[in-house]
Amino acid sequence: MRGGSLTDWLSSLPISAIGLFTLCLMIVSAIAGHYVRKMQRRWSSRNWEESEASIAQEGYLLGGVLGLLGLLLAFSFGMVLNRYEERRELVMLEANAIGTAYLRAQLLDEPHRSRLGNLLLAYTNNRIKFAAHGETDQYRSTNDRLLIEIWAAVRSARSSALAHGVTTGLLIAFNEVIDLDAERKVAWQLRVPSEVLLLLLAYLSVTAGVVGYAIDGPRGRRAALVLFLLIALSLSVITDLNRAQSGRAREAQAPMLMLLESLKSQPPQVFEKFDASHGQSLPQ
Repeated sequence: MRGGSLTDWLSSLPISAIGLFTLCLMIVSAIAGHYVRKMQRRWSSRNWEESEASIAQEGYLLGGVLGLLGLLLAFSFGMVLNRYEERRELVMLEANAIGTAYLRAQLLDEPHRSRLGNLLLAYTNNRIKFAAHGETDQYRSTNDRLLIEIWAAVRSARSSALAHGVTTGLLIAFNEVIDLDAERKVAWQLRVPSEVLLLLLAYLSVTAGVVGYAIDGPRGRRAALVLFLLIALSLSVITDLNRAQSGRAREAQAPMLMLLESLKSQPPQVFEKFDASHGQSLPQ
C-alpha cells in the first residue's frame, strides 16, 4: 500500500537533499553523543582509570548497534529492490500481453483487426511515454481513453470473433492487457511505509549518537565521518529506488520499445501473405 504523509513529503524532496539531511542528522547526533561523554567524564564520581574497564563493553554495544543498523538498511534496501524488480517484470508481462492481443486481433475480419491494431499501437506508444514522464494528467487521460476505445472495438468485433471461433482467446488476451494496466499503476504507487522510514531515521540518529559517545580521537572521528557518508549514500539509493516514477532508477522500457518497433513493422497486410484472396496457396 502507499505510504503516508511523511513518505509523500520525503518523495517531494531532491535525493541529494535527503542524503545531505541524513548526513547532517548523524553528525549532529554524533556531536551530541560526544558531548554527553565529555560531561560524563567531567562529572563522574569515579576516576577515569576505573571507568576504562567498561571500554570492552562499549565496544560490544557499538558493534551490536551497527549490526542492527546494517540489518535495517538491508531490510529497507531489499524491500525497495523487490518492488523495483516487480515493476521491471510487469513491463515484460505487459509487452507480451499487448503483442499476444495484437496477433489474435489479426484473426478478425476488417475493419476490426486494423482498428484494434492501430489502437494497440497508439496504446503502446502512450504507455512508454506514461512510464517515462510519470504521473501526468496528459498521459494518464490518454491511457484511460485508449483502454475504453480498445474495449469498445473488442465489443464491436464480437460477431467476427464468434464467426472465426476466437472469442475466448480474444477476450482473454485483451482482458490481460487491461489487468496489467491496473497492476502497473498500483506498482508505481507502492512505497516504503512511513513507519519504516520513521524507524530508520530514528535509529540512524541513535546510532550516530552511540558512535559519537564511543569513539574518540581524530582518527576515530574521520572513520565515523566515512561511515556516516556511506550510510547517507545508502539511504539516497534506497530513496531513489523508492520513487517509481520520479527517481532515476526506473524500470527499463526496453521490452515495450521492442514491441513498438515490432508493431510498426507488422501491419495487418503482413499477415495476409498466405490468404487465398491474395493468390497464394496454403502450405500442404
